[in-house]
Amino acid sequence: MQIEFNNFSALHWLWFAAILAALAVHTAFWRGRALRAFLDGPLVARIAPTMSLWRPAVRSCLVLCAIVWLIVALMDPRWGVQSEEVKRRGADVMFVIDVSRSMLAEDATPNRLSRAKAFVEDAVSQMAGDRVGVVDFAGVAALRTPLTLNYAAALTAIDELQPKSSLRGGSMLGDALTKASESFSSDSIAGRAIVVLSDGEDMGSDPVAIAKSIFDSQGIRIFTVGLGDSADGARIPVGPSGGGVADSTSDRTWIVHDGQEVWTKMDAATLRDVAASGGGVFVPAGTAQVDLGEILQRSLADLQRGEFETSTIQKTIPRFQWPAGIALLLLVIETLIQDRKTAAVVRTPIVEGVAVRGVRV
Repeated sequence: MQIEFNNFSALHWLWFAAILAALAVHTAFWRGRALRAFLDGPLVARIAPTMSLWRPAVRSCLVLCAIVWLIVALMDPRWGVQSEEVKRRGADVMFVIDVSRSMLAEDATPNRLSRAKAFVEDAVSQMAGDRVGVVDFAGVAALRTPLTLNYAAALTAIDELQPKSSLRGGSMLGDALTKASESFSSDSIAGRAIVVLSDGEDMGSDPVAIAKSIFDSQGIRIFTVGLGDSADGARIPVGPSGGGVADSTSDRTWIVHDGQEVWTKMDAATLRDVAASGGGVFVPAGTAQVDLGEILQRSLADLQRGEFETSTIQKTIPRFQWPAGIALLLLVIETLIQDRKTAAVVRTPIVEGVAVRGVRV
């Protein structure tokens, strides 16, 4: 049997239990020391026959054990598996990711492509019920993951994306939009959206006109996320697979063309026009960190949600009630233990020659 804990942050409460344990030990030590300072064992038994030193210690131990079990309950222990059928309801979202060589520019750390992957992974992790797909493009667009509810598969495909040199040269954003629009099911009643992550550089594929055509004819909304510096831009490093002529006059090597280093800037105007023509929103991420998941949740909130097939999910069974029950039982036992012994009739021995209430025996 495998036991899982879903809330390890509750372990911080162990500091509270440790402090209480230290106080209990200190109190017990202080009480014992105080008694020994004034009385010895036989005198304690005669003067305070109902007093007990070990009972308060037992009660303190029971309370501390109860607190520890409550902390275990707060950690949300789970074991065992149960199956549950869930009907998915959501929209269809296709992520279109630019993997051209310009996405290796490092104005967005560590580079534009890595930042695009992180943005998409963040967005997918916040989705619940929306189907997602992945298209990558440079000169040629390719469907990497069809629309699916299997987020793990989509995230794996995104993680495996690599920059590539196009046989046609540059980026063909318009072709990528066409490929993404063709990947949607024509009979789906769910709202549909395309999210483009790119630096906006395009080699004459007319993405603005294609975005307008897709939105007008199919109702697919197009959102764009701009990556990179739109003012100064950045050079393109030579990657492990080559791609251009290396300028080795410095510690780093950069792509050069006709003897000049190639600089790339984010084309914010193109991406803004594509989003406007596609009925969507342009997100100028640039070189900053943004919460794309939250932005998309707000932007896609008005998309129509369709009902998808029922799926079976496996869930671990919460078992917090068991440690909580043990804690309750320990507290009940603690209340039944009194600090003093049961009162008994104490007979005072009559000693010859001792006056008791004025009467000499």
